[in-house]
Amino acid sequence: MSQAPSPKHAARLTIASIARLYADGQRIAMLTAYDFPTARALDEAGIPMLLVGDSVGQVMLGYDSTVRVTMAEMLHHTKAVVRGTKRALVVADMPFLSYGVTPEQSLENAGVLMSEGGAGAVKLEGGERSARIVELIVKSGIPVMAHIGLTPQSIHQLGGHRVQGKTREAGRRLLADALAVQEAGAFAVVLELVPEQLARAITERLRIPTIGIGAGAGCAGQVQVVTDVLGLNPDFTPRHARHFAEIYETTKAAAETYRGEVEAGTFPGPDQTVRMEDSVLDEILGRTPLDRAEGIGALPGIPLDRDL
Repeated sequence: MSQAPSPKHAARLTIASIARLYADGQRIAMLTAYDFPTARALDEAGIPMLLVGDSVGQVMLGYDSTVRVTMAEMLHHTKAVVRGTKRALVVADMPFLSYGVTPEQSLENAGVLMSEGGAGAVKLEGGERSARIVELIVKSGIPVMAHIGLTPQSIHQLGGHRVQGKTREAGRRLLADALAVQEAGAFAVVLELVPEQLARAITERLRIPTIGIGAGAGCAGQVQVVTDVLGLNPDFTPRHARHFAEIYETTKAAAETYRGEVEAGTFPGPDQTVRMEDSVLDEILGRTPLDRAEGIGALPGIPLDRDL
């Protein structure tokens, strides 16, 4: 019996691949990625979907919100992640005001992330309010992942990072949002900061997978910001996240050790050093007997030690 190919040698996943995982009842793991080496490691680990999130603005670029992230920045990071992957479906976030202003602009920007960035799908925020844009982009042949609940690009309107859908009216709006993006053609929907019971109920009522973040274990899959998973932010970890490693502390310790060895003169050592034949160095520096010859027969133009 032939063996299934390993993740790093398998064909690139598509939205059809994700649909098959969902139909088979497999929970779908998704992580954000923003650069080549991280994307390569996550891809080889078998993560089926990587999100080039506009969270890059806060966790990589030092912005105070996702609102400041530009199309140029998203395109730059999307290209890097695509280059670092062979198998994962790469989903690129559409940044603030890159969609929903005009249909033409929305379609053009989605197309750029696909044709120039190499993404396999795009993600945009909003439920019923974004359904027409989702439908337009999907009809053009571009797969769309929707995002409802807490939508970071609307954080100023929402009044901060708050759980969404906790009241009767708000919960019904979220359910309506989920159904609207499904009918518009989205292949999946992110549910962010939604009560577990409501997220599970929405998941049960949809034909497409829900990808939760801070929405409990009842979703069809989960997405996390990779810096939270790796423990790269020493100052803050969201309640919905967990450190699966402590890379910040590991990196800090490695840098301290490196600094100490440089200051002590023990790095670089013999294993990190290239040497040459001493006789060749003598010729370069004019230290051979011929170079030192004086009087009759001395060759002009060869520098002596005193001239160097």
